[in-house]
Parts: sequence; structure tokens; C-alpha cells
Amino acid sequence: MVDVAVLYGSSEGQTAKIADRIVQRLRDRGHESTAVDASKIDADFDLSGFDAVVVGSSIHVGKHQESVRSFVSATVDALGELPTAFFQVSLSSVSDDADRRAEAARYVEEFLDATGWHPDRVARFGGALRFSQYGFLKRLMMKRIAREATGDTDTSRDYEYTDWAEVEAFADDFAAFVEGRLGVEPPTVEE
Repeated sequence: MVDVAVLYGSSEGQTAKIADRIVQRLRDRGHESTAVDASKIDADFDLSGFDAVVVGSSIHVGKHQESVRSFVSATVDALGELPTAFFQVSLSSVSDDADRRAEAARYVEEFLDATGWHPDRVARFGGALRFSQYGFLKRLMMKRIAREATGDTDTSRDYEYTDWAEVEAFADDFAAFVEGRLGVEPPTVEE
């Protein structure tokens, strides 16, 4: 059994929801796992109690969550000693437009270059539009962004673009990688 921290930064809750699903999938495999909101940790957060780390961040207006960027920059040496993974959540990841998908990939590259981090696994997931939670101005701005990214502009409803099977496959792949790298047998899980 390994202990995996799943640290995330989320503005509207979809990245937190994805982090929770990854935690549950790791637990289903018999591992310990904890979701940690990056905005609620301090500079003294200690990774030494964990065997592996997953970091996730949403993209808003072309930028990752500052709390996640700060955490990774501050702990890049410690992260380099552990098996790690990074996931990004954005509307660009689900766009039919190849340029938008390339933009999502570029966000990841820029983040990793800026922080100097080299995670073992990387994934990009679709996010969500929560029109019901937006104020008037944000709803207008997000409608314009959605028109270009997904085409879904009906502000009377919310949209979720996360492919949950893809999230679970990412968690399974990372768990198998960690088990192999650390020489840990996958735990026997009772059904």
C-alpha cells in the first residue's frame, strides 16, 4: 500500500471533484490517498509522509491556479524525489478545434517550464461550465469563451465535460506506475 497526496487548485469546483474521484479510485485499489486544497496549505506543508503526489489545476483566463504554481515552485526538489503526476482542467481540452487543444497542451508545457517540474504522468481533462453559479458579467464572459471552445451557450443550464472513465484510467495508470517504481505489490482489495 502507498500513500498518495492529491493536491489541487480549483475555482469553481470541477478540479476538486476530479481530485476527489482520483482519491476514491486510488482507495478502491487499496491505497491511502488524501485530497488537499492548495489554497489551504502553508509554505511548511510536508511531503515526506507521502509516497507519491498528484497535482491538479484548473485553467482560468490562460493561467493555472496561483496556489498550485506556488506549491510546485516551492516543493519542486521534493517532488523530484517522488513519483508524481499532473492534471490540468480546461475547456480547451474538450474543444473540437485542434488549435484549442494545442493551446491546452501549451498551458501544461508553460507551467512545467516555469516551475522546473518534470512529473512522471500528465493528463488534460475537460472541465465544466457552471452558468447557474455565475453572476451577470461572468456569465457573459464565459458564454463568449464557451462559444469558441465548445459551442454550448445556453446559459439556462450547466455543462460538465469531464470524461470520468479517462480520469479513472489516469488514476489506475499512475497507481500501477507507483507500485512498479516503488516495488509495491498492488493491494488485495475485497469486493
